[in-house]
Amino acid sequence: MNESISALIKERGVFLQKELYDLFTQFSDVTLARQFLDGLERASGQKLITTASLTKHTEVVCGAVSTLPGEMRHLVETTLIKMGVTVEIQHIASVKPAADPNEISYQIFFSGNKDTKKIGVADFVGHFRSRYHQIQRLLMQRPDVQNLVSINKIGRDKQRFAVIGIVSEKRIKKNKNLIITFEDLTGRAKGIVKQGHECFTRAAELQLDDVVAFRVSGNNELLMVQDVIFPDAFKEKVRFNQEAYVAFVSDVHVGSAKHLGNQFERFIDWLNTDVQTAPLIKFIFFVGDNVDGVGVFPGQERLLAVKNLKGQYNLLASYLKRVPSHITMFMCPGQHDSVHVAEPQTLIDNFYGAALQEIGNLMLVSNPALIKLIENGKEFLVQMYHGASIHHFINEIEELRFAKAHRCPAKAVRHMLKRRHLAPTHGVTPSIVYVPNPQHDPMVIQEVPDVLCTGEVHRLDIETYNGVLIITGSCWQSQTEFEERVGNVPDPCKVPLLNLKTRELKILDFTDGTE
Repeated sequence: MNESISALIKERGVFLQKELYDLFTQFSDVTLARQFLDGLERASGQKLITTASLTKHTEVVCGAVSTLPGEMRHLVETTLIKMGVTVEIQHIASVKPAADPNEISYQIFFSGNKDTKKIGVADFVGHFRSRYHQIQRLLMQRPDVQNLVSINKIGRDKQRFAVIGIVSEKRIKKNKNLIITFEDLTGRAKGIVKQGHECFTRAAELQLDDVVAFRVSGNNELLMVQDVIFPDAFKEKVRFNQEAYVAFVSDVHVGSAKHLGNQFERFIDWLNTDVQTAPLIKFIFFVGDNVDGVGVFPGQERLLAVKNLKGQYNLLASYLKRVPSHITMFMCPGQHDSVHVAEPQTLIDNFYGAALQEIGNLMLVSNPALIKLIENGKEFLVQMYHGASIHHFINEIEELRFAKAHRCPAKAVRHMLKRRHLAPTHGVTPSIVYVPNPQHDPMVIQEVPDVLCTGEVHRLDIETYNGVLIITGSCWQSQTEFEERVGNVPDPCKVPLLNLKTRELKILDFTDGTE
């Protein structure tokens, strides 16, 4: 065994089942070994790591395996399967391994489920159970979640304790007190939040299907909520050594009669210059609604310049083929793309998007998708999500309504990070429904990203939340009839550029070609 890896195992004070210990003898990279050991510890929840301890939380094991490069991942998967640990990995495309340790490579974590089997009630039950487990583990890492009790263990004696539950109902009584019904895997309980209590505002912003911790006092007859604790997100800033930029683009809407084609051409032309930062751009993230689609809403046909999907994607491809080859592009779908509306959304359709497949530096990914940029062992995480749930957050949370958050949508995205979930409430609108995954809920923000980028609202907005950079994208479409009707004024043709070395952010404006 590599002496450094042996020292790592000894330093961590872990005891590994023989098969796992033998597995670590085949690791040559200490950084990978450390990352994988971290994952096994999280999954096991103890220092003795065995088949029995790992099978309790296989989705965490899968996440740990997914971080490994191809050959090593295959070896680890094989070992775990032989041990009897079920491994159902959301496979990563380690599309660009680093030939030079200083080169920036990437890994793509897909969320889309291509399983075509008939979906039943059991799949949704498994999906929400999995969500509960995933977020429960995040909550249990918080120091302020103590004295945990499951609902079926709440006794007759009054006491103070904490419960982790998924919100199933929320209502205001005539006396203005808030009643919250929540469940865990053992039962259901109701908690009262008195109007005027210091935690009332936090409780009032709870959404159905949120998983949170409640600090309560009382017994099995009456629970008074003293605090509501969200899993929340915190991130130390990562800086790369080399000067490299990433760009964020959303809502191009190619094919719309309102598509700002000249301005988008201007952006593509600028990428091919040696002006300012253009040669230093390494990655572009396209965050959904890449084309306008067909039949997305009644009467859309009269608002289209290109009236068929294949033609729209062909036109989009003609733009993207001109992007310099040293730039890698990642593209996830939105509701207007050729995929199902339910989330997570799979890759853009191979038939309609065939022209995109011919572009060597374009990586089609799911919605959501997690991209890890890697430089010499450092990881910079970009969470892509088109953002269908933004409207629901704004409509349901009073703070956001008062702030008119459609004009500043990053305020809504903060709530995704706070909950560690991109779209917690299923079925509230036609655009927020799930393709259930009983193994794990792919909408959970399992790893805190460095950047969470969205689209959907057509307004560029930027905020930082506990070290996470939030970018809600601009658009390349002028105001539509619908936007005019609801009073939304788009902010088109803006491209934020992030320097991976300095974390400096620039905004390019291609409406008139100036920065």
